[in-house]
Amino acid sequence: MSAQDCLELGYVARAHGLRGEVAVRAFDPASETLGTVDRVRLRLRSGEEREYAVESFRPANKEDLLFFEGVESRLAAEALVGAKVFVYREDLEPPEEGQFFQGDLVGLAAVDEQGVSLGTVEEVWATGEVPNLVIRAKGRPELVVPFADEFVPTVDVPAGRIVIRPPEYLVADGPEAPGDEPGDSG
Repeated sequence: MSAQDCLELGYVARAHGLRGEVAVRAFDPASETLGTVDRVRLRLRSGEEREYAVESFRPANKEDLLFFEGVESRLAAEALVGAKVFVYREDLEPPEEGQFFQGDLVGLAAVDEQGVSLGTVEEVWATGEVPNLVIRAKGRPELVVPFADEFVPTVDVPAGRIVIRPPEYLVADGPEAPGDEPGDSG
């Protein structure tokens, strides 16, 4: 499986019940993708990868509940807890122009508007009205940026690059406060 073949959607959060059902927590709580696919690929904590047919799906409050073919006991379901859940791109409708799968943003090189490297998009948090991009670089504090036009003017997935206008820059570029003029003692 290559990164181009699949999209990471979430993870197996817990076993549910006694008959092998698992609770999957998607990175985007509003995502309905798991309800539309017939199969998933799991990457277990050990690194082993397995494909599972989805036998049933039902949405729950914060998670989606799924039965996978061959997972028929709580013990078997518990062995999947912590596994990353991937869906195959070929099983999905392509995003519309100007839209992106959130999973495609992970791994993009993040640069500011001058082209200076800010790090790499490591995660996408869907915790509010808009997702937040988590950008990390060695030796720098983590940068969390809302995925909105104001902060992300350009996304170029084929080039592996995203242009970021961090919130700090907006403050620094704003009008100078009274007393900030050179030679003003305040």
